[in-house]
Amino acid sequence: MLEFSKVQPEETVSEVVNYSQSSMSNDSCTSFSRLSFDALELLPQPRPMYSPESLMLKPHRSSESSWQAIRSMVDGGSTLSFRDFCLVRQIGSGDIGKVYLCRLRNEDVEERKCYYAMKVVDREVLALKKKIERAATEKKILNMLDHPFLPSLYAQFEASHFSCVVMEYCSGGDLHSLRHKQPRKRFSLSAARFYAAEVLVALEYLHMLGIIYRDLKPENVLVRSDGHIMLTDFDLSLCSDAIPAVQSQSQSLSSSPDLPSSSPAVQRPPSGHFSCLPTQLFRSKKIQSFSAAKRLFVAEPVTARSCSFVGTHEYVAPEVASGRSHGNAVDWWALGIFIYEMVYGCTPFAGVSNEATLRNIVKKPLKFPTVSSNSSRESQARDLISKLLDKDPDSRFGSKRGAADIKTHPFFNGLNFALIRSATPPVIPSQKTMTATTSFDFF
Repeated sequence: MLEFSKVQPEETVSEVVNYSQSSMSNDSCTSFSRLSFDALELLPQPRPMYSPESLMLKPHRSSESSWQAIRSMVDGGSTLSFRDFCLVRQIGSGDIGKVYLCRLRNEDVEERKCYYAMKVVDREVLALKKKIERAATEKKILNMLDHPFLPSLYAQFEASHFSCVVMEYCSGGDLHSLRHKQPRKRFSLSAARFYAAEVLVALEYLHMLGIIYRDLKPENVLVRSDGHIMLTDFDLSLCSDAIPAVQSQSQSLSSSPDLPSSSPAVQRPPSGHFSCLPTQLFRSKKIQSFSAAKRLFVAEPVTARSCSFVGTHEYVAPEVASGRSHGNAVDWWALGIFIYEMVYGCTPFAGVSNEATLRNIVKKPLKFPTVSSNSSRESQARDLISKLLDKDPDSRFGSKRGAADIKTHPFFNGLNFALIRSATPPVIPSQKTMTATTSFDFF
């Protein structure tokens, strides 16, 4: 059963995170080059930050070899630390940390080695940049997640003045790189629909937990070894509250624009309604009518608000670009930009400069590369994109009931969201042998 965790909303409205060229930069945590884990052996064992008992709370990873390898390390009550991992090479760099490919030290046979991604953050650099709270938010969110399209936190610990988190490694790169390998640097409509659907499911889960992502872009959508996606990088996310409810699919959106009712009016089935379960099985008339009506599960953080100026220029919503407060609708705007870029190979409001891009987002009308669409599926994609890129956040598609509404759009007709994890991805990454040479020579 999913447990809805209540976390405190953003504390200060005056907090402003200045834009950079993107939400990620390459100049952060440069002091990690001074780090040698071997030299840290003389330091006292750091206080454990991740209990062995918490490893039991990731059921969807229980059958994977990388998870079992971690579990075998903590059997008997021991805790993981920097001494248990061996770094291989750097694979990424972000605004508040660097990411390294790593493996467990005790795995000597190449065929048995399991690889992980370790994000390393220099707390001294965080303090200078005044981004300690952002790093803390990301850790808190990672501890909450248990979903096939979101990262699994395997371990977290501290080494000297560095803070480390170990997560699942995605060998397929990211969707930005993958798109550039496609013909005309764009995905087919079927591939774009697949990736949009998995991102939608991931965002739905985050919103159910009261988390507004705020940094959706192809660079943050990683591709796992099986071809499915993993949404990553939560240092810009906003934590709030979501109130779960069950609504009738035909219930008016305007009847409860902010807080969905947990006891909506129940529709009675029309005469001659056929059900595979006879109504005699239900002793309560209330249960009979409830089971007959089409229901939608809704858990959208509609009351969340922030004035922080965060995101990536081409993906920020108009309310953010204009300096107004924003809420859950920014993620659905970003989903519209994401689908547009997947289908057409570019973003719709990009300008010659960051300032021009922000002006276009606020004032420029949405346009598509060609006047008419080539197929009915493309027409459906354009309709969905247009509804998601509504400049008014109050009328934007998904702003009231989130993914529950977006899933019903014709663009996703024929797609079984409940079984999408079992669907065949458009691209399966080639299994390249990773050379785990001596890890620390390059430091």
